Amino acid sequence: MGRYERDEIKPSIDIATKIADALGVYLDYLTKKTNVELDNSIIKRGVEIQSLPDEDKKHILYALAGLLQNVRTKLAFGK
Repeated sequence: MGRYERDEIKPSIDIATKIADALGVYLDYLTKKTNVELDNSIIKRGVEIQSLPDEDKKHILYALAGLLQNVRTKLAFGK
């Protein structure tokens, strides 16, 4: 691990994936492609939504957008 930490060598994609799995994070987080540590339960729901028929996805995403807007409004006005 020390050579990776000192940036002397780069791990292969297989090794990087194993490191991410061991740490319980996604590869994008490990490689600093994102600063958001993703929640597995949210990812699972996203995958579930992705597999639905287009019309159902459209309705769920519309409802989700409304819920998110409601939260943003509450946060903005401190309610």
